[in-house]
Amino acid sequence: MKALVFGLGLQGKAVIHDLEQSEVVSEIVAADAAAEQARAYVGRKGYRKVRVVPVNASEPAALEQLLRESRPQVVVCMLPADFQPALARAAVDAGVPYVSSSYTGSLVELDGPAREKGVSVLPEMGMDPGIDLILGRLAVDELDVVHGMRSYGAGLPEPACAGGNPIHYKITWTFEGVLKAYMRPARFLRGGKEAAIPGGQIFRPENGHTLEVPGVGAMDAYYNGDAIRYIDIFGLGPELKEMGRFAMRWPGHNPFWNAMAELGFLDEAPTRVEGCEVSPRRFVVEHLAPRLQFRDSERDMVVIRVEAWGLKNRKPLRAVYELIDYRDLATGLFAMNRTVGFTTSIAAQLILAGKIRKTGVLTPVRDVPALEVVRELEKRGMKIQRRVE
Repeated sequence: MKALVFGLGLQGKAVIHDLEQSEVVSEIVAADAAAEQARAYVGRKGYRKVRVVPVNASEPAALEQLLRESRPQVVVCMLPADFQPALARAAVDAGVPYVSSSYTGSLVELDGPAREKGVSVLPEMGMDPGIDLILGRLAVDELDVVHGMRSYGAGLPEPACAGGNPIHYKITWTFEGVLKAYMRPARFLRGGKEAAIPGGQIFRPENGHTLEVPGVGAMDAYYNGDAIRYIDIFGLGPELKEMGRFAMRWPGHNPFWNAMAELGFLDEAPTRVEGCEVSPRRFVVEHLAPRLQFRDSERDMVVIRVEAWGLKNRKPLRAVYELIDYRDLATGLFAMNRTVGFTTSIAAQLILAGKIRKTGVLTPVRDVPALEVVRELEKRGMKIQRRVE
């Protein structure tokens, strides 16, 4: 079977690496704007199933033409989220299943058309969202009544290569996307009531907290996006009192980026400097990105933690699921690449193998076989631990 993968950035490279090993995938068409650079990478890796083609993903006609010519059995999108709506629409129109690691967003509008075409549209199959939702399903299923749920995701340098870095952070994701997320508002449930934090205020002292991760240490946690929408997706009832999604970094992260946000360095709107229009956030990206790169010998790490608490057989119970992964120096793939790209690849392979058959716009929470995904992640060397307290 043939997979069409859009985007050979950091996470897309992990997708084609994993699909290359798959028994159900015989051909991979990798579409990228920088085709020559992508071909050179594929050649160095010695991939035999991968064929690179150029594409301008901002042109709907180019997407439609590539889908017609390649005739894939599944489309995988590893492009920035802004490209997702048009690409998903093109896949649905062509009657081809679609998988991505991006948030669902406006894809809900494709539910009807996807059902009519009889295809699956499966976003949010990466690390966060993705693995956290899979583990969240398992944690919630441990309980009869759910009183609270928290999920945490962290992508950061391991301690051995974080100490010499003033902000204890290095890049395994588009830095522009990271800083954009830092200005995203947050919604959550606290004390049984919905609450929200405006964009740019998530790092204020009153909004963050410290979490002790066993075997890792203390980490700064901050609210990450919209947790409210997942209440209905998980099927949680009126007994729920707390629901939150958080990201984590090494201690000191929250006060540093709070200061940057308060000073306007994360603003997108340009300011005039000596006759030139300069976006403060864009300046930070261009100035810091070269200084925050990993050496070939350095590893990143990913931590995903999901906890749900409530009642089981009328007794209090807390279920905690954790995944910790590190960069694979043999392949060069970061833990972030692995947890995002491998998860997306697993989803595509489950669709190709007929193990995900439901049509329409799907969610990992309800429409993906959670235990099978966990087994596939563990086959790829990721360790998942379960604790019940």
